[in-house]
Amino acid sequence: MKRESTSKSDKDKITLAGAIAMGTGVMIGAGIFALTGEIANYSGSYFIWAFIAAGLVAGLTSYTYIKMSNAYPSSGGIGMILVKAYGKTTLAAWGAVLMLFSMIINQSLVARTFGNYIVQSNFVNLDSSSVTILGVGLIIVSFLVNILSNKAIQWLQYFGAFFKAVGLVFLAIGGLMASGVDISAITSGGGQESTGILQFIGSVAIGVLAFKGFTTITNSGGEITKPHKNVGRAIIYTLLICVGVYLFVTVAVSSSLSIQEIIEAKNYSLAEAARPTYGQLGVNITVIVAIIATITGIIASMFAVSRMLTMLTKMRLVPHKHFGMPGDIHKHILVYIAVMAAGLTIVFDVSRIAAMGAFFYIVMDMLIHYGVLKNADRSEVKFKPYILMIALIVDAIILTGLTYIKIKDDPQLIAYTLLTMGIIYGYEKYFLKHPQQSDVQQSHRM
Repeated sequence: MKRESTSKSDKDKITLAGAIAMGTGVMIGAGIFALTGEIANYSGSYFIWAFIAAGLVAGLTSYTYIKMSNAYPSSGGIGMILVKAYGKTTLAAWGAVLMLFSMIINQSLVARTFGNYIVQSNFVNLDSSSVTILGVGLIIVSFLVNILSNKAIQWLQYFGAFFKAVGLVFLAIGGLMASGVDISAITSGGGQESTGILQFIGSVAIGVLAFKGFTTITNSGGEITKPHKNVGRAIIYTLLICVGVYLFVTVAVSSSLSIQEIIEAKNYSLAEAARPTYGQLGVNITVIVAIIATITGIIASMFAVSRMLTMLTKMRLVPHKHFGMPGDIHKHILVYIAVMAAGLTIVFDVSRIAAMGAFFYIVMDMLIHYGVLKNADRSEVKFKPYILMIALIVDAIILTGLTYIKIKDDPQLIAYTLLTMGIIYGYEKYFLKHPQQSDVQQSHRM
């Protein structure tokens, strides 16, 4: 594959620091704000350990992405990896579309989190019925920002990363100073009802979503300076930063609130955790930090997924219709992403969004590990096979745990997820046999 780094001027490329800011933007936006309560709901008082375990899983599974991105940096990222592993086949296209849907689902998760936190503040007089409208509004704003240049997005990520870090550290320190560190909450069940092993594993599967922002970096490889080195570095640094931030904040939250209180306020648990120490002022500060985190997170995610889908479209692995819209393929794709994310924000709640996103992501992740292990050109990609085999086993374990908790709580979601996966596979198989249906063959202003 031709290196995309030659097609972009250096001044519009994303630096290593910019890539790290983008990755942390997606992770913190979708992770600590959106998923803390959801993970606590299944892991109980072991939710700190669930975050740690999820970080370890993300670190292990990122190995394949780093090795492939070092060899083939591309703005198609995961799509490129799948094509290298399986060729231009239905399986590669199916895996790529699963990842796309996972990222779009993540955007709707972040959008609803944005709404949930705003209604907790006293800045505006809104109730929970406004969450959907606020979420859709954020998606529209993110779409407009993504029309701008890479530099504009990079500087927005710098701004967001700084204020998120300051805000979260401020809140965490305050919580720890006021209530102290409850070591028993970290090392034991804290007196709560015992959490089953499969429930805990299922919570880890959901927790992986808090770290999958590293795939945003993978999908932006062709936009990053010195991509053969910086993509891998950005992924490693981003994961380390986020593990540290999550651990710091979750310890503070568990010191301020009981597990039951975290679960009851699961859609806005960080804001509630600030209340005992800082009162309504703390809630308002948390809301401001959450607003910055979710805005920058969804912008970064939309940036990455639009690059990936553009590459897949140009490779004729996915269909494209421009419906008479002006502009190039990338602009059209941003429109489609925004429409799909808004639709999911309207239809599903946070719990269903998180679970469906986790199912799609883990299945795609297993496809990547298996494909690279079996088919990668070892003369170009240097990796240790046993690490990929361990990653496959770990993915299978957490997928089993996620399936277990959702069969108990929401069997309909399992049916929706399997049906959607089947439809995507069937349509991709049909499309690859009839590629003439795509408008991409017609002339476009590129």
